[in-house]
Amino acid sequence: MNAEQERLGQSGWKKWGSYVSDRQWGTVREDYSANGASWDYTTHDMARSKTWRWGEDGIAGISDDKQNLCFSLALWNKKDPILKERYFGLTNEQGNHGEDVKELYYYIDATPTHSYMKMLYKYPQQEYPYQRLIDENARRSKDEEEFELLDTGLFDENKYFDVFVEYAKGDVEDILIKITVHNRANEAASLHVIPTLWFRNTWVWGRHDYKPAMWQINQQSIQLKDERLAVQYLHQQGNGKIMFCENETNNVRLYNVASNTPYPKDGINDYIIHGTNTINPVKEGTKAAIDYDITIPAQGEYTITLRLTDKDNFGTDFNAIFEQRIKEANIFYNDLQTDIKDQDERLIHRQALAGMLWNKQFYSYKVKQWLEGDPAMPTPPKERLTGRNSNWKQLYNDDVISVPDKWEFPWYAAWDLAFHCVTLALIDPDFAKEQLLLLTEEWYMNPSGGFPAYEWAFGDVNPPVHAGAVYRVFKLDASIKGKKDYFFLETLFHKLIINFTWWVNKKDNTGSNIFEGGFLGLDNIGIFDRGLPLPDGMREEQADASSWMAVYALNMLHIALELATFNKSYTGMATKFLEHFMYIAGAMASMGEGDSGLWDEEDEFFYDQIRMSDNSIVKLKIKSMVGLIPLFAVEVITKETLKENPVFEEHMSWFLRHRPDLAKLVSRWYEEGKENKHLLSLLRGHRMKRILSRMLDETAFLSDYGIRALSKEYQDNPYKITQRGVELTLKYAPGESDSYTYGGNSNWRGPIWLQMNFLIIESLRKFHFFYSDDFKIEYPTGSGKFISLKEVGTELAGRLLKIFLKDENGKRPVFGNNEKYQKDPHFADLILFHEYFHGDNGKGIGASHQTGWTGLVANLIKMKNSNP
Repeated sequence: MNAEQERLGQSGWKKWGSYVSDRQWGTVREDYSANGASWDYTTHDMARSKTWRWGEDGIAGISDDKQNLCFSLALWNKKDPILKERYFGLTNEQGNHGEDVKELYYYIDATPTHSYMKMLYKYPQQEYPYQRLIDENARRSKDEEEFELLDTGLFDENKYFDVFVEYAKGDVEDILIKITVHNRANEAASLHVIPTLWFRNTWVWGRHDYKPAMWQINQQSIQLKDERLAVQYLHQQGNGKIMFCENETNNVRLYNVASNTPYPKDGINDYIIHGTNTINPVKEGTKAAIDYDITIPAQGEYTITLRLTDKDNFGTDFNAIFEQRIKEANIFYNDLQTDIKDQDERLIHRQALAGMLWNKQFYSYKVKQWLEGDPAMPTPPKERLTGRNSNWKQLYNDDVISVPDKWEFPWYAAWDLAFHCVTLALIDPDFAKEQLLLLTEEWYMNPSGGFPAYEWAFGDVNPPVHAGAVYRVFKLDASIKGKKDYFFLETLFHKLIINFTWWVNKKDNTGSNIFEGGFLGLDNIGIFDRGLPLPDGMREEQADASSWMAVYALNMLHIALELATFNKSYTGMATKFLEHFMYIAGAMASMGEGDSGLWDEEDEFFYDQIRMSDNSIVKLKIKSMVGLIPLFAVEVITKETLKENPVFEEHMSWFLRHRPDLAKLVSRWYEEGKENKHLLSLLRGHRMKRILSRMLDETAFLSDYGIRALSKEYQDNPYKITQRGVELTLKYAPGESDSYTYGGNSNWRGPIWLQMNFLIIESLRKFHFFYSDDFKIEYPTGSGKFISLKEVGTELAGRLLKIFLKDENGKRPVFGNNEKYQKDPHFADLILFHEYFHGDNGKGIGASHQTGWTGLVANLIKMKNSNP
């Protein structure tokens, strides 16, 4: 066991970490408006002056796990109108493809205990083009690409600073900080480097009176006093100027009323930029900064070292500790990557996991308090009491949570989080288990049993993937530790039963076992907004909602059988979930004259359908990811499992004898596979072959870089339907969204989504486990080449990895045609893990730091090298 693995078993090492958000402004939880206009209620321009109620943001920020104290970096190139204290980006309305961060930053390294972390921010030496980015993106249409910071030309002559921020822990309350600034230009350049320390404001709201403090004790040190913290000092090794203000709102600037202090939150900004008297001459406050006004020669560098600690001096062991933590980080990843031989794959694997760890965030949101307002603040508009999230008053979040992207999505999302945990379990299975448990706690889960989707609408419905993640993490944890955590599995199983029942009661309104679910995370995949109710008593019966529920039932069946190995009382629950699966499977298929299922015999594909008020059916014959999701509903039960659970086998056999229509349709129960295995699946051999034939067709779903979310056949032949005299059109769009559905900031009409491809690959491997190498499929369709299902999965994984790997010309498809990224040595190995990828060329699109579910690339690299 290496040193980092040993720390994972010790308490306290994760108390401090990268828990500061990249954006607090524009979030729902800071929005106290009557109409829920979150992007307008708090803005980037307000952020430097406004005290946040629910959390903090900053560049390369760290905090304790309750975010009492924060540290981050600020910069000034002596040309910008404000300090660079936080990342800038466009709001949903400003961007031609929705909200988008307009900065260059990269998560390079991190260990699971945050004992070592490293990131990079690229800061232009010329004035940052705030207004130009707003204006040019406003000018562009949905059919044009986004206008990015690199497009401004500010980096063309390398007139920028590479600012590396590194953290190394000497102990659980001893954080060493190194800031190294490289001048990439061919001439000297000046800037201010301003490390900043502040207390999150918990004292002005009228709920807690205690106010911590910090003050200067000598030219090198700041002392802190907070009864909640052991850390007491910030020491510098250099001679930066120490200054103080308060983390309190500048009411004069924002609201034209008196402020509580002459030294408000933006006091340090105004002092450095304008020379105002807005820092405290007594050298005390609740926010402090150390200002280094430096000039760096051409191609030179400058290093600043600090120590946030419980020790009363800087010490002499700084360099030794840093070197040791870097060495231990390398050993940790070398051990993890034993099977990975390709150096480029090792680089991508490590940066993907670093991104997962940097995207942890302290998330505080207590809905009842938020709706009603705080005692010392003005009463919020009464409309809020019946508005957004008003049915989630029990929600009381105050935890470190894995978020998709700390700028574009600085909040958790239920189905994203499930995928995050599958990757996080590779390096920190305990944290992954804690995250999965968190979402099922009563202060998260709705009393009705629904999981909170995300803060924009907790009541929205995400695909029910939690159970699958639980079982995957359970198995990963057991493989790492050598023992099975049945307490974890049993605890989650009971909570998941509540959620499963919620789905059955809420989303199968007629008891037909065909489910509705709304948009189900696939924002604009339908020809109309699937999140909106249909008129005149119509309802949409969804192939994906029903398939997800079949997946859910099989996941619960598998968990119940696992639990039954040590407690036979779970056998009955396994039978119950088998029945649920069978009934859903039957409802999805055409089952006799007069019945209408979701499988279309003519097209041999699964489609959504509209059930009209007179009970007639209109099929929405769109070949999309919706029709591939039935592949995910597959499990294999071995003879050994049945021998260990004879009561389950007896009950199951009784059910199948009495419902032979279901048994013959979906299960192949009476046919044993290799090594006496049995298959539970929505797809028999013929249907699976037909769906795979379409999925593996390069003129339809199969791209050089994975499986598209929509068939390419709609590029030249868009799908059209007329509703109430209005013609609706759905066209293949492989890049950014060309619609405004769900804000227009993501696209399911052609791009490649890594999490869906991951599930496809997993499913192919399960089918192969049953069918063995004897069952072969044509890959690609029409090629005349036949390979096993496992080999198809491996081939798909290879296509996905091609997005990130250098090709024969040394270029990474993820970077698109950007020559700076492709050729510049200071850019070429800085990987961004985007939200989704162009369906034809693999370019990264959407949220640029969504290492969340795109972090699954680490799982694929591990699978490719250890179990191809």
